[in-house]
Amino acid sequence: MERDDQDATAPETGPAFPPGWDAERVIALLEPMSLDERRARLTEVVSARISSVTLLFDAPHDPHNGAAVLRSCDAFGIPELHVIPRNESFLFGNRVAKGSPRWVDVVTHRTPELAAQALHARGFTLVAAEAQGDLVMDDLATLPKVAIVLGNEHDGLCEALRAACDRSVRIPMRGFVESLNVSVAAGVLLAAATRGRTGDLPPEQRRHYYARWLVRSVPRAEEILRAAR
Repeated sequence: MERDDQDATAPETGPAFPPGWDAERVIALLEPMSLDERRARLTEVVSARISSVTLLFDAPHDPHNGAAVLRSCDAFGIPELHVIPRNESFLFGNRVAKGSPRWVDVVTHRTPELAAQALHARGFTLVAAEAQGDLVMDDLATLPKVAIVLGNEHDGLCEALRAACDRSVRIPMRGFVESLNVSVAAGVLLAAATRGRTGDLPPEQRRHYYARWLVRSVPRAEEILRAAR
């Protein structure tokens, strides 16, 4: 089946703020231009972000799956989605994403080895989603910092990434199918991994996200920042 990629978009790249700006300067300028209800909503969401859980997607292929995974990350309070776009660029379908790419950072890695190294350096336990995983889903919530690792829709995890994972987790199947669509698996596993966790971003990082989200919420914010330099 051919993919309908007409609404597919690559994630935004580039610096968070224009040169010379930091979070506090951005907040001081843009916050008065945002409605009270909007500021309250941004504060509520950023306070619930969970940095102790993340997701690593190996060689994503379908933009609709990419969009659904991004949407699940936002829904469960995950600030970052890590991607290894080995064979093709990471794209997401706008209609499926429902605006979630505005609120979730996409971090790309050149190789599986570099991705694993970066996440291990930050203290994450890499847990591969596998049919015969040694962990059950409830175990994910007991790991201090967990990175759920999902494979390509057709080929699964590459050997290098599988070898770099510390553990594996299985989703119980009661029907005839042996696996779930990758985006459904992401949602199920994120729900399990975030169960019982509360927002844990350090105060400085909360302010950083809040400032960035103001830029994405206030009309013509980038023009305003450029004019105020």
